[in-house]
Amino acid sequence: MKIDFNKIEETIVPQFKGGEGRYIMRHYTDNNVKIMFGKLEPGCSIGLHRHEQNSEVMYILSGVATYIYEGEEEIVMPGQVHYNPMGKQHTLINRGTEDLTFFAVVPEHLPKKIRE
Repeated sequence: MKIDFNKIEETIVPQFKGGEGRYIMRHYTDNNVKIMFGKLEPGCSIGLHRHEQNSEVMYILSGVATYIYEGEEEIVMPGQVHYNPMGKQHTLINRGTEDLTFFAVVPEHLPKKIRE
């Protein structure tokens, strides 16, 4: 299945998960996964949150990403991936001078009984 983010309407979410500024995204969602192309402008962030029922994989396309993952700061550059396992918490901050763009996948983890 092909997903063309150029054909998906842009969504602007102010203070996403309690963060600063706005999170600009295009996303595809179904019962199994959320797939997002995201952008944070300089000075913007996604607030600190815990992934209780899912995990998240974020591939950095451009800019410099600062994550606070389980209380520790991580710098992630273009071509690198940040992984947040289920049950862990993180925040994403753009402290750079250019837009931070990334591709994110959030698989929906369902209890075994529901999957069968």
